[in-house]
Amino acid sequence: MPTVTGKLRRRLLVPDDSEVTFDRRGFHSGDPMRQKHLEKTARQFLTGLRHGVENRSIQEMRSRLEEVERPYRGFAYEGAGMGVAVSDALAPWRRSRTRELLDGPGAPHVYMVYVGVGWAMARLPRPLWRGLALPDPLLRWLALDGYGFHEAYFATTRHVARHTPPRVRVPWADSSGYASRGVDQGIGRALWFVCGADVRRLADVVGDFPPARHADLWSGAGLAATYAGGVGDEDLALLVKLADRHGPSLAQGAAFAAKARVRADLVAPHTEAATRVLCGRTAAEAAAVTDEALEGLPPDGALPAFETWRERIRKALERT
Repeated sequence: MPTVTGKLRRRLLVPDDSEVTFDRRGFHSGDPMRQKHLEKTARQFLTGLRHGVENRSIQEMRSRLEEVERPYRGFAYEGAGMGVAVSDALAPWRRSRTRELLDGPGAPHVYMVYVGVGWAMARLPRPLWRGLALPDPLLRWLALDGYGFHEAYFATTRHVARHTPPRVRVPWADSSGYASRGVDQGIGRALWFVCGADVRRLADVVGDFPPARHADLWSGAGLAATYAGGVGDEDLALLVKLADRHGPSLAQGAAFAAKARVRADLVAPHTEAATRVLCGRTAAEAAAVTDEALEGLPPDGALPAFETWRERIRKALERT
């Protein structure tokens, strides 16, 4: 059951469902069915966030999250990742609920939980970031994806229309100068929502960004098209055509999404459709590419191991 403190945190930290409607956010609403689907994914994120900030135990949280419909359950775990991270940051003297989630019911959803921690970064004062649990040196880069998604979703004029890069400084990312690229993957993922899954509009919006940012934006778009879905084969094929030379980045994002859904046993028909068109593989095969790319992965160097991982995936999928 929610504690009194949990109810207070929920009141203070969880936006109302109206905050994630297209009308409220000013997103493109060309297709009513796509809009309805994408708004539902956002509401399920908020469902997970509520459970993350208010439930007494991780197991109680799990029972609530497992009630969410399978196609949307990963988004609920992403929200829960944000919720437990915020709770940890505000009560650092207590045992880490983020680690409990990662070591317990969140393990199959580890990618989504890390992205959720990035949402927490966007809502917390920067001095509190150092207390966030990001134990995996490879997957912690996904927190920057979550951070970028949040900024593009809630400050769309600044970060999408004006192309102002979000500022993010974390000790483990500053030395490589790579942080902005992880953030841009998240912005690209948010563009799927901002553009209402209208692939032509998305391509136009990406094209307006500085060219150096295009590859990472397309990577995020491929991730969202595969994980969130919302379009059919014809639009997916058009997405590949519009991505043009950034097709491998689009495919890399799709493979990440496939891995997240395969690991959590949440593969949906739209996942299979997207990996078939964007990667030329089934969801399981696309997920396997990400696993194979981890073999013998070198430690962080001039570029972080995370980028070496992505590059290997791009090259493997480019050969198909």
